Amino acid sequence: MGEELKLFGSWGSPFSRRIEIALKIKGVEYEYLEEDIIHNKSALLLKYNPVHKKVPVLVHNSKPIAESQVILEYIDETWNDNPILPRDPYKRAMARFWAKFIDEKCVPTIWKSFMSGGPEREKAHEEACELLSTLEGELKGKKFFGGETVGFVDIVASFISHWVGPVQEAAGVDVLTEDKFPMLYKWAEEFKNCPVIKENLPPRDKILAFFKARLEMLTSSYKNRV
Repeated sequence: MGEELKLFGSWGSPFSRRIEIALKIKGVEYEYLEEDIIHNKSALLLKYNPVHKKVPVLVHNSKPIAESQVILEYIDETWNDNPILPRDPYKRAMARFWAKFIDEKCVPTIWKSFMSGGPEREKAHEEACELLSTLEGELKGKKFFGGETVGFVDIVASFISHWVGPVQEAAGVDVLTEDKFPMLYKWAEEFKNCPVIKENLPPRDKILAFFKARLEMLTSSYKNRV
């Protein structure tokens, strides 16, 4: 078809990795452009995403699409093979609901439990555990959130499966453990070990090193202000 398909992403971003996973599941070829989102965002990224100025951005035949969940839905509607969203309207709505729950509730609270300190961290940790308990209840013994195959909610939850482990190790905080959340922990292992997923996740040790350095920098900055 001679389609142009470019993905602007960052190696450590769970949001741009979502798009890579979806495109690989679909078997769609694309060009990947790595962005330095901390120090030097490219002119093209700012051109294609002038509102949020962040990754991921998918450019399909010169038309840019931003925001990871929006991009995932676009991919599913554009390439019909290997659907990631259910075709049943109710199940589709529920998948959107849980994906929204993950991005709007779970992700920011988990980040806060890692990056804050003192009483604020304790409160965020309690809230994060409550949210993960709710998410574990949604699994209800299923292999994946959508059933027997990886789907939309699993892809959105990839942050929980792959990033939470090394980041909580760097922060010295236990949020997701096998003892606390056995079903969610098992799901995370199953998800990470699917070949198409495993091939498209950043190395754990690289994430760990990055966030150790980031946390040390934040700690040093805090001490200098006190």
